[in-house]
Amino acid sequence: MKLEWIKSSYSTSSGPDCVEVATPDQEHILVRDSKAPDGPRLTLTPTAWAHFLPYASGR
Repeated sequence: MKLEWIKSSYSTSSGPDCVEVATPDQEHILVRDSKAPDGPRLTLTPTAWAHFLPYASGR
């Protein structure tokens, strides 16, 4: 299955530094560094992702 990776809205077109997210199913959220697409991925549950987002966005 080919994953559809979505870049962070904080990403800029002028720089390669970015976090990307994919949702292969309703039970997993995958997170990776766009500079290393074949590197390690973080797998989170939707609940853990929802708890993480306020910290990542600074809200």
